[in-house]
Amino acid sequence: MPFELPDNLHPDCGPVAWLLGRWGGRGHGDYPTIDAFEYGQELVFTHDGRPFFHYFSRAWIVDENGEKVRDAAQEAGFLRCKPGGRVELLLTHNTGFVEVWYGEAEGGKLDLTTDAVVRTETAKEYAGGKRLYGNVEGDLLYAYDMAAVGQQLQPHLWARLVRQ
Repeated sequence: MPFELPDNLHPDCGPVAWLLGRWGGRGHGDYPTIDAFEYGQELVFTHDGRPFFHYFSRAWIVDENGEKVRDAAQEAGFLRCKPGGRVELLLTHNTGFVEVWYGEAEGGKLDLTTDAVVRTETAKEYAGGKRLYGNVEGDLLYAYDMAAVGQQLQPHLWARLVRQ
């Protein structure tokens, strides 16, 4: 699906402009403390001309036929764009934690690392993560590494999403 830069795009958002819009597809998850799984996902990045994007993601677990089994994670936040491709990501999760991420965007790639995590008393232990998003042949590919529940930072989620 073709993508056009919005007329009111803030200049600081140029390095991540390719993310704008609605993305959907399937991914895979695994971690030492859980069984491997597949999921469907929708990501939405919107903007209003200021130097940030609003972000929302929802996922659902699917069976081997791709049929929805149950709802899964949701997250929402703001991708704040700074000069020179620097970014800040503020995320809130339905599972009871909030994160601050810092990173760099350049050449169709967005690389982020957690700086701070705050959890509610009912949230599972989560220490931080690393996310890599890339524009590959017009699709959105990403990988999310996580450190949680006593485990070191390691791969947790990866997916290929297409523009909707």
